[in-house]
Amino acid sequence: MLDDTTIAAIADELVEAARTRTPVPRLTARYPDMTIEDSYAVQSLWRSRNEAAGRRLVGHKIGLTSKAMQAATGITEPDYGLIFDDMVLESGTVLDWGVYSHPRVEVELAFRLKADLTGPDCSLFDVLAATEYVVPALEILDSRIEMEGRTIVDTISDNAAMGVMVVGGRPVRPDELDLRWAGAMLYRNEGIEETGLAGGVLNNPANGVAWLANKIFPHGDTLKAGELILAGSFTRPMWVYAGDSVFADYGPLGVVTCRFQ
Repeated sequence: MLDDTTIAAIADELVEAARTRTPVPRLTARYPDMTIEDSYAVQSLWRSRNEAAGRRLVGHKIGLTSKAMQAATGITEPDYGLIFDDMVLESGTVLDWGVYSHPRVEVELAFRLKADLTGPDCSLFDVLAATEYVVPALEILDSRIEMEGRTIVDTISDNAAMGVMVVGGRPVRPDELDLRWAGAMLYRNEGIEETGLAGGVLNNPANGVAWLANKIFPHGDTLKAGELILAGSFTRPMWVYAGDSVFADYGPLGVVTCRFQ
């Protein structure tokens, strides 16, 4: 495992990479013995740096929970990251493409919690009971670390590649529908690119939230009432470029849109 000085240096490097919009060389190329525990230590310190700068934690994201995403990245286990208040945007927002490195879009469901969730034995049923509503969301992936050859260690250190999220559509209570069958069609510039069902996320996206509650428990953390939890993409990430418009049709749950300029 890496020493505390190296962990701190990496966290500071990633803060600076976000500020300058310049990805840094792959961590696992420079620190081949770096572990998953090291990467979560980097993420935790990165969180502290951002909170000290005035950003407020409002939720968590879960990544790599579907076979589609694991096939797209070559990484076969889920990871998680953090959501700050300035990372939650409304449907219809216009994004500056140049702010992001290698931006991609994912189709997800977000869970708004009305009660705390804690491990180590959090279940799907606990998640459903603790959820105020579920709402469609797009995640815009960003990268503060070069992408070629990335492993899960790099991705976790990079806040699970979280950029921002765009929330829209129609919030629903979790007992109003079978979440497994919530589906979406993802369009770029009026052309359909991806389709998927939320059941692709661990058979039910609520299982992703339960996984997260159990995963962070050993670190002394819990999911708190009021937090927004991105449960993971059920489509492959879609590359976007300056001038692109994005339209995600969730059927009865409504639509989410954004545009890159």
